[in-house]
Amino acid sequence: MTLTADVVRDHLPPTFPAAGPDLLVALDIDGTLVDHEQRMTTAVRETVAELRDSGAQVVLATGRSVSAVLPVLAELGLGHGWAVCSNGAVCLRLDPQLPGGYEISDVVTFDPEPTLRLLREELPDGLFAVEDLGKGFKVSSPFPFGELSGEVTVVDFEELCSAPASRVTLRAPHLSADDFHALVDRVGLHGVSYAVGWTAWLDIAPEGVTKASALEMLRERVGIARDATVAVGDGRNDIEMLQWAALGVAMEWADEDTRAAADLVTGSVHEDGVVPVLRALLDA
Repeated sequence: MTLTADVVRDHLPPTFPAAGPDLLVALDIDGTLVDHEQRMTTAVRETVAELRDSGAQVVLATGRSVSAVLPVLAELGLGHGWAVCSNGAVCLRLDPQLPGGYEISDVVTFDPEPTLRLLREELPDGLFAVEDLGKGFKVSSPFPFGELSGEVTVVDFEELCSAPASRVTLRAPHLSADDFHALVDRVGLHGVSYAVGWTAWLDIAPEGVTKASALEMLRERVGIARDATVAVGDGRNDIEMLQWAALGVAMEWADEDTRAAADLVTGSVHEDGVVPVLRALLDA
């Protein structure tokens, strides 16, 4: 699929600002900026850098944990501003003057015990992970190598249930996305939000917390107008974000629900689909 910068510009609100400090651009990572082998092209890197250098607020908005988003921020040279992690439950303030270049500015947590017990009753062989904020994950059993970032510690299931969490992840590779949605309906999860990732994953977050809720908080904090926001993503955890933005763009391989939430659909990550969207903002 080919989406040109001209088509994108035609869909921008009439009062849309030129690329600069009055613009907020939210970008998903996996399937949008990098492919499933974690590769980012030079074209994507350079176009994001141009937008960054214009002074625009470029915000990575991802389901990744803090430790997994930091290398992408470094690769893109995003050292100032904000990042949204853990599907909106964790926000980072980026500043080279801070230790490590960032601080955790906002965290929303919930009691994971009821959700963990419900899910384990349904899937006793599932793998469970609870984010250990700023460090990595505590897990019920080892996950496949490389799937979780940071320190990964195997603990007793009771310990997983014992402390407030920003995110719970269930890994069950034999389930499809539809199976996960059916599971959520069957167990009647209440008081949480959920997002189905790649077919092996179900992420549970505090109720009402999404990428969109975090981005709206940051938008208000930095004083950017609602009609000066753009979001690009490819997954079901991007739906609220695409609906929130003045211009929401889905990647070509997004599922039907995600594409329906967007104003436009661009090419796949392998076609650098995000580039014409950013190019349109730079040339507006």
